[in-house]
Amino acid sequence: MIGKLDLYRVFSIVAKHHSFSKAAKELYMTQPAVSQAMLQLERELDTRLFNRSPKGVTLTTEGNLLNEYIHSALRLVDAGEEKLLEFKNLTTGQLKIGVGDTISRFFLLPYLEAFHTIYPNIKLQIFNGTTVEICQFIKSGEVDVGFCNLPIEEPTFQLTICTEVQDVFVCGEKYKTLAQKKINYEELLRFPLILLEKKSNSRRYIENYLLTKGIQIEPEFELGSHDLVLEFARSNLGIACVTKEFSQDYLQRGFLYELTLVDSIPARHIGMCYVKSVPLSRAAMKFVEMVEHKHIQIKI
Repeated sequence: MIGKLDLYRVFSIVAKHHSFSKAAKELYMTQPAVSQAMLQLERELDTRLFNRSPKGVTLTTEGNLLNEYIHSALRLVDAGEEKLLEFKNLTTGQLKIGVGDTISRFFLLPYLEAFHTIYPNIKLQIFNGTTVEICQFIKSGEVDVGFCNLPIEEPTFQLTICTEVQDVFVCGEKYKTLAQKKINYEELLRFPLILLEKKSNSRRYIENYLLTKGIQIEPEFELGSHDLVLEFARSNLGIACVTKEFSQDYLQRGFLYELTLVDSIPARHIGMCYVKSVPLSRAAMKFVEMVEHKHIQIKI
């Protein structure tokens, strides 16, 4: 049985040609099938839509009125199908990513550049925040994918380990003699400490590790960005805990010195996450595939 939308499509073609036979040719249908379809539509609407004659068909007053609306409606349907095809082919759409400034700068930018090169018409929206805030963005649907400091405890998330990072303590010129020997945490606590603010996931990781050693820290400075931590250490305001991979420029240029600890802090990871139960958009799926390539996928 022909559906109502199909009947309207046939109606539109017949109205265009004023002929069942010409409509049948365009639609790759038989002329009797077209005629039967229009009779079915007229029965369903309880209205005569065509004046039939040996020379062809013309629209009745009611048929003309219906044709105006059907023509507009079918154009909207066709436009919608074209938009869906554009999304499918990634010639339009958007990708919303949650990420902190430091991870964005030192890890994510090459992926964003590569994705934008391949899919230049996909609009990229970046939502900045801490790991806790990014997890909330993901749960609320504000972003498709997030990049966080691991570990996080979110059973509803699919996680992919992206890269390993190492937390280290560094100092400026004033304290550089500390970098010439191995020191323990008790000795480290004699100096003013510079750390990220408490809501930072990497800060919590450091604190939790030190608590396993029976050490509780009270930093002199608690800052909102990794760049500020580096600058405070460079300005000799104290000893800073930073991510080594994100501090290479300062270390290589001799602005900061890495301290050698008797017990090194265990490495941790940067991870990509999204909600398991929510299907990703095609753009998000392609981006996830790009990041996951050559990386290990894990489940909590």
